[in-house]
Amino acid sequence: MPVKVIRSAKRKRTVAARLNAGVLEVRIPGWMNKSEEDDAVADMLQRVAKRTVSQHTSDDQLEQRAQELNAKVLDNKAQVGSIRWVSNQNTRWGSTSIATGDIRISDRLQKVPDYVLDSVIVHELTHTFIPGHSKEFWEWADRAHKAERAKGYLEAFARFGQAEESAEAE
Repeated sequence: MPVKVIRSAKRKRTVAARLNAGVLEVRIPGWMNKSEEDDAVADMLQRVAKRTVSQHTSDDQLEQRAQELNAKVLDNKAQVGSIRWVSNQNTRWGSTSIATGDIRISDRLQKVPDYVLDSVIVHELTHTFIPGHSKEFWEWADRAHKAERAKGYLEAFARFGQAEESAEAE
């Protein structure tokens, strides 16, 4: 991943990083030496990679995560026929067949933070027992951890093709 280091005389203690158009911008205090800069960049690369890459890249991992979320978030109300990644969904993040309980998740989500993927999975799981987007539907779907934040992430991702993720350290 390309890195751009930005030194700032105003920044006193903190190091911050943000992905911007595929470049990791690392902001550091101006007083840091080259060794401290290298350590800060390595730390931020590790933090952003950890936040950005989902650990659920196979269909089996996706199914396991859906089962965990169904139990933890939805009180096992969802009836899943199958869940798998697909590459033919370019306008949706996921889809559910209410008749069969089959769920398809866009493979564009394989590298989003876990809370974003979890929110989409919970959304689709909720469709297995509540069709449509009624008030009751959203009461269940919004039980996902950081659901509102995930919606914002997906909105930015859809609009710009790549959402920004940031990390902060002191």
